[in-house]
Amino acid sequence: MAVVTGEAVVLDVPFARFPSRLLALLIDAAIEAALLGILAAAIAAAGGRLDAAARAAVGLATGILVIVGYPATFETLSRGRSPGKMALGLRVVSDDGGPERFRQALVRALAAVVEIWALSGAPALISSLLSAKGKRLGDLFAGTFVIQERLPARRGLPAGFYELTPAARDELGQRIAAAVAAQVSPPPPPGTPPAAWLSAVLAVRREREQARLAAAGAAAHPAAAVPAATASTGGEADSAAAAGPAGMANPGGTVNPAIMGHPDQQASRPAGKPAGPAQAGPGEFMPPG
Repeated sequence: MAVVTGEAVVLDVPFARFPSRLLALLIDAAIEAALLGILAAAIAAAGGRLDAAARAAVGLATGILVIVGYPATFETLSRGRSPGKMALGLRVVSDDGGPERFRQALVRALAAVVEIWALSGAPALISSLLSAKGKRLGDLFAGTFVIQERLPARRGLPAGFYELTPAARDELGQRIAAAVAAQVSPPPPPGTPPAAWLSAVLAVRREREQARLAAAGAAAHPAAAVPAATASTGGEADSAAAAGPAGMANPGGTVNPAIMGHPDQQASRPAGKPAGPAQAGPGEFMPPG
């Protein structure tokens, strides 16, 4: 059975069948009868101090308190479940799928006095059979219905999931796209489906977030770029060393300091002038030429 919530979301919920509701009613009726018996015994014990009219008034007030107050109190505090409904896995909900409120629980309890207790449940049975949602007169007056909250397990079937109908999904997508379009520039091209445009916005946002995280990581670890620079410098020195004697002289006539091994030998000479014999520096050994 489909139920449209206040947010225009369609839910598929199973409504309670009459046999389960009847069994839950019998459980609640047994509890109410026990409470009435206890209170009647208490009234009879105190009857010596009351006259007949007072005893009748107290008995009527006690009966109304149990018959009306018992279901209204339980369904309000437990959000739509009396002890009988808890035992059968039933719950009373509003027509929009929301929880039952106190006003609705009170209307259902007052209607039950007439349709269930006074008329032996005949109006409730006829109304439940004629209603598509299994509503009795109290449900019609209060704007509620009873759902089967706990279903028996079925073996061999995959778990079911509630899904939005296509109309509800399109409407929800348009609402989300309109809210996002107010914060994003430029707007989407005319005729773009909301789902496709929202997917594009999420993709761009994800790319920007990844770039931001990468930049933050590089700023937090600047030493990671040092090995690359060192390797580059070492490569240039190796290339210069592999060039041999021809690469020892720079175009400006100065000796390449990357080739000469001692700072004293890093002297300049005029371009084109042949180099003289190498001179040993202080404390150095020169092999014979």
